[in-house]
Order: sequence, then C-alpha cells, then structure tokens
Amino acid sequence: MERIALGPDRIGVSRMCLGAMALGGVQDEATSFAVLDRFVELGGNFIDTANCYMFWIPGGTGDESELLLGRWLAARGNRADLVIATKVGRRPAFPGGGLEHSEPLTPERIGAGMEESLERLGTDYVDLFWSHRDDRATPLEDTVAGFDAVVRAGKARMVGASNHTAWRVERARQIAARTGAAAYTAMQNRYSYLKPRPGAVLPEGGHVHAAETDLDFAAGTDGMAVLAYSSLLSGAYQNAAKPLGEHYAHPGTDARLAALDEVAAATGATRNQVVLAWLAAHDAPVVPLVGVSSVAQLEEAVAGFDVKLDPGQLERLDAAA
Repeated sequence: MERIALGPDRIGVSRMCLGAMALGGVQDEATSFAVLDRFVELGGNFIDTANCYMFWIPGGTGDESELLLGRWLAARGNRADLVIATKVGRRPAFPGGGLEHSEPLTPERIGAGMEESLERLGTDYVDLFWSHRDDRATPLEDTVAGFDAVVRAGKARMVGASNHTAWRVERARQIAARTGAAAYTAMQNRYSYLKPRPGAVLPEGGHVHAAETDLDFAAGTDGMAVLAYSSLLSGAYQNAAKPLGEHYAHPGTDARLAALDEVAAATGATRNQVVLAWLAAHDAPVVPLVGVSSVAQLEEAVAGFDVKLDPGQLERLDAAA
C-alpha cells in the first residue's frame, strides 16, 4: 500500500488508516484479529483508536478498543512496524457519564490519559496522540503545554487535533511556535464525497466536518494531513439498510450519487472504492480512516486505492452539486 509522510519527522503512514473503534467491542476478538492481520498483510501500518471506544455500547467502558489492540500487539510482536494513534478528550469524566461530561484537556488529564492508554495498549509510546475535541473551557495554552509534555517525555512522537476547525489548529500552532512546544501536525475530521446540507446538525458526538478551508490549510502546511473519518458513511453508500441521515437530505446528494455511479460503472469499481480513490486524489494530503466489520470489507476498501481516476472522472465527480 502506498505511504505518505506525516508530521515533522516524516513518519511513513499507509494511505489508508484502519479505524479500530469497533474492534473488541462490536467485533469479536477473532474477527478483530483477522482484520488487523490482513490489514498488515496488505501493506497497512496506520491504526487509529481512542481512550473512549466504545463506552456507549451496552456494558461498554471505553477501554475495549485499546485493550483489544494491546492484546493483538502482544500476540504479534509487531509494535515497531506500526504507527499507532490514540486520543484523549472524549472519555466521560465519570462512569455512566455522556459526551457532555467529557474529560477536560488540561495538562493533568492529558498526562493521565496518556498513561492509561499506554497501559491498555501495552506499549511505552504512541506515534500520534490526538486531542479528540476542541475543549474551549480549558485555555489553549494549557492544552498545548499538556500535549508538549507527553512528547518531551517520549510518550508520543507527534500530536494532532480531531474535530477542530483549521483556525483553532493554527492558533494552537502559533502558541506552540512561541513557546517551543510540539505543534499539531495532523487533523482528523469527518469528510466524504457526499456533502452535508449547509447548517445541518451532524450526528451526536461533536463531529466536525472538514471544510474546503481545512483542506486548503492542510495542503499549505508542511507535514500536515487530514484524516477523513466516516469516509464511507458507515456503509451507507452501498447498504440500503443504512440511511444516509437527515443531514444529507438535499438535491446535491442525488446529483453526487449519480456521478458516483457513472464513474463506478466506467471503472468497474464499487461506490466505496470510487469514494476512496477520490479522497486519495485530493491535492491536500487526505488519509481516509476506514472502519470495517470483516476481512472482505477490508479487502474491498484497500483495493479502492488501486483505482486511478482520470482527470475527466475527477472533474465529473467534483462538478456534481
């Protein structure tokens, strides 16, 4: 699988990042291990999780994904070959709490969250440590200092911002530049081929949809990349049983789906594969973050990065409104 360079150290990451949110929670251990094994066999090395996945399922604690990854890493002995990312900032501050009770992004909580994640993952460092949300209640200077501390301690190689707007990322980067701290060098926002209706409320969870300005910011910022989560809209492109949601209820959706079907027919690819090929063709470095529930779904997704769209096909997709 093709790789791109990420962050100040130009860490090589696979063109697709495997989202581990459901592994160990929704997906059983055998399926989770099979997916992870096949991802590595196919050339993938970039895996993303968080310290809160999946606290919202029945009986969930938020430990499930990291613990599963920790068991798999221990069983395979391949930690050094992988780029592991996790997050802090969305775990409920107390058992039974919801997202409205998310942990703060104070230096103390960032440091404690890192230690807890390292223990669950069974490693002494992560490659990328994300701020899972933009905590406006905590001074940004404090949050920047907290993330810098874990980098200086050798517990994270780089830091990133999930569910942030570009201007907030840049403001944090300016603080980091003034203080000599580690700067955000990646963004993770919701992004796919279909566009939500302007002003629509995205699904619960504080999701921030990547805007064109965010992509422009990433393209013009050295070492920056955008990880696009919900890149395949949880299977809704191909599974009629999974509705797109009210936020995609507008005429532009029908036009873009028609264009997607035309290009899929011309290339012999699936809708999902065309979406992933379109994301990979951006001028900005976009890394689709894909979660799967089976090896077959994984193989279909990875094959999408072998689909090369010609200029006319890209123009057709982009022009649909």
